[in-house]
Amino acid sequence: MKGKITAFIEGLIPYDYALFGGAFLLFIIFIILGLLFRRKMILSLLFILLAFTTLLVGPTFGYVKMHEYLFKNSLTLTSQKRLQFSKAVVVYGTLTNESQKYFKECKITASAYAVTSNKYKNYLKKLKPFQKMSILEQDIAVGQTREFKIIVEPFRYSRDYNISLGADCR
Repeated sequence: MKGKITAFIEGLIPYDYALFGGAFLLFIIFIILGLLFRRKMILSLLFILLAFTTLLVGPTFGYVKMHEYLFKNSLTLTSQKRLQFSKAVVVYGTLTNESQKYFKECKITASAYAVTSNKYKNYLKKLKPFQKMSILEQDIAVGQTREFKIIVEPFRYSRDYNISLGADCR
């Protein structure tokens, strides 16, 4: 857990610091307004509720949406093939940089998850894949499309499965 937090903090960009600082500033402003209007109970509670909502939802939602916009990319799963003589699946795909920023690196992850006939179980199984494998692609220019290959191993699952792709670019 400590390693994940450290990696998150090291991966922050100046826009993230501005977003977190702005959310904290709004939190302080709404708390002060709640204290100023303490005689009007409903208005005061509204400002306090708005302050904590801003503190919790603002940075989380803002971080996700800002990174979707700044580091926009598209992944296409070209093919997947289960190897016969070794316990592995080979996944081929393409990554396209659709943003206006140069990507120093992209971490591309292939996740394998079980498939059932129940659509609600499929949704839950997609959240917790049974096998993951990642690769790093370096130096992707604006508008560039790059092909990649990921070997997911050891792959011992014998029933029906699907592969999904995800990319985290910086």
